[in-house]
Amino acid sequence: MAKVLLLNGSPKADGCTATALDEMIKVFKEEGIETEVIQVGNKDIRGCVSCGYCEKNGKCVFNDLVNEVADKFEEADGLVVGSPVYYGSPNGTILSFMDRLFYSTSFSKQMKVGAAVVSCRRGGNTATFDVLNKYFTISGMPVASSTYWNQVHGFTAEDVKKDLEGLQTMRNLARNMSFMIRAFADAKEKYGLPTVERNAFTSFPDGK
Repeated sequence: MAKVLLLNGSPKADGCTATALDEMIKVFKEEGIETEVIQVGNKDIRGCVSCGYCEKNGKCVFNDLVNEVADKFEEADGLVVGSPVYYGSPNGTILSFMDRLFYSTSFSKQMKVGAAVVSCRRGGNTATFDVLNKYFTISGMPVASSTYWNQVHGFTAEDVKKDLEGLQTMRNLARNMSFMIRAFADAKEKYGLPTVERNAFTSFPDGK
């Protein structure tokens, strides 16, 4: 059975972000996709210190939730990252988590389906959405889209439940993501994965 990990970057396990993710989970269940929600936003997650430990040892030097989730991420077919908007950006905790998760894991993320989900009261949503999507697009992960930007509005979970278009967007996102996961699995079996080139590395060491 295909599986999707959902990361809740909010400090609140039952707040606005969780409400959006829950709407997706309902659809994943209907589609026969297994899900697991991991609460990140209320954990003590420090940022990457560029120590190089992961390059030699295959995991982050800080043995916390990042290393625990890494194994699950390797086995998953899709990853949903949800965050509230803080000063026009994602929650700092989820950013530190994502930096370390993606940098410290050497396994291929190619064709795992990614989706960013953002909750906000009013503004900062598209900027936050853009930041989260960059983790996917640098890793060969196709990005799932919906019928609007993947966002909900509200100051409380009850507010979000009134955002009917936002919840509709979450449901359509989950359906599209489920389709993509199944389609990529079929294509992988039939055609194999696309070839990935890694030889070129532009650094301009000669200064020209």
